[in-house]
Amino acid sequence: MTPEKSASGMPEIKVPGLLTLLGLVAGLASGLLLAGTAAMDRVLAIAEPIGALWLQGLRMTILPLVAGLLFTGIVETAAAARAGAMARRTLGFIVGMLAFSALVGVTVMPLLLSIFAPPQGLALAHPSAAPARVPGLGDFLRSLLPGNVVAAAANDALLPVIVFVALFAVASTRLAEAPRRQLALLFEGLTGAMMVLIGWVLQLAPLGVFALGLSLAAQSGATAIGALAHYILLVSGCGLVLLVLAYPLAALAGGKRLGAFAGAVLPVQVVAISTQSSLASLPAMLAACRKLEVRTTSAEFVLPLAVTVFRATSPAMNLGACIYAAHIAGVDLPVGALAAGGLVAFLTTFGSVSLPGTISFIASTAPIAAAMGVPLWPLGVLVAVEMLPDIMRTVGNVTMDVAVTSAVDAGAE
Repeated sequence: MTPEKSASGMPEIKVPGLLTLLGLVAGLASGLLLAGTAAMDRVLAIAEPIGALWLQGLRMTILPLVAGLLFTGIVETAAAARAGAMARRTLGFIVGMLAFSALVGVTVMPLLLSIFAPPQGLALAHPSAAPARVPGLGDFLRSLLPGNVVAAAANDALLPVIVFVALFAVASTRLAEAPRRQLALLFEGLTGAMMVLIGWVLQLAPLGVFALGLSLAAQSGATAIGALAHYILLVSGCGLVLLVLAYPLAALAGGKRLGAFAGAVLPVQVVAISTQSSLASLPAMLAACRKLEVRTTSAEFVLPLAVTVFRATSPAMNLGACIYAAHIAGVDLPVGALAAGGLVAFLTTFGSVSLPGTISFIASTAPIAAAMGVPLWPLGVLVAVEMLPDIMRTVGNVTMDVAVTSAVDAGAE
């Protein structure tokens, strides 16, 4: 059977999000029941290899998926920049806000963790996870460019590979039309095939998350449940910062009154909460721009472009997830690790497409975690509750989309 395709031409992958959440709940409950019993060791001897195998299935798709998404995203962004002055202004705002979002993730999540202390007794080393080497500042600088990109890929050194793919994509935009299009088709095909493959792996997410949740709860008890709630609040807090900043952006750069902007975007936010889709919120965003007296030509150009390439909350919330994962795994993050994570979060955002939340979460956070030296297994647990922070992602993104549209329109006057 041929997979269905989305409007973007990518295969449409259905992920069992509710079943994955139920798998986590069942795993945590089973782990709590087994904790301290004679059967715990025997059950963990089965559950831990199952969880590790599922994580390996995710890991094998990450590098080719990220390479395909990043190449395609940069090429499409470069093509959009050639569309004229408004496109360049729009992309200038987008690049600046994404860089700022990465800075928010690097600073706000550590601050929140220091103010709102995580549940005690959670940080532990997962038995199935190999110890990761956390990069220092010198390691970060030395690793920006690969001496051998194939060797870097083989050693799971994703930061230099991502930098290489980004430079390769930029270089491809200088080619003639025919070879440029051939390369684009190659990477589009790679992305589509990897999406199908990761979709197959994620069909097993309920089982994999059940095994990981069971292992976590068996070793850390009820603290694991409190940590998940704590994580949802803190990572959503990172997105809230970007949501709040949209209001002064619309006022200062867009010349809109705060009350008028708040009233115009409120219906958009309601649609975003109910659909968890920026694309589905596009008609409401166009209506909000009309209410704010943004010119129709500006709104009809900027908003579709923003929905395609601009996810304002992604760097901040993806970094927040990885920093929290480091806490769960008991990994201390020096400045070099945070710098590496911030750069990867910024770059990989350009490879974001309209994917199911579970796929985009893994595709976006796994490269960041690898660059920071954070093991993957905490993300395998956190992905089960992604549907809750995803509400904040969508609301923050659509609010910032309308704010940027207002700013671009004001700059065109």
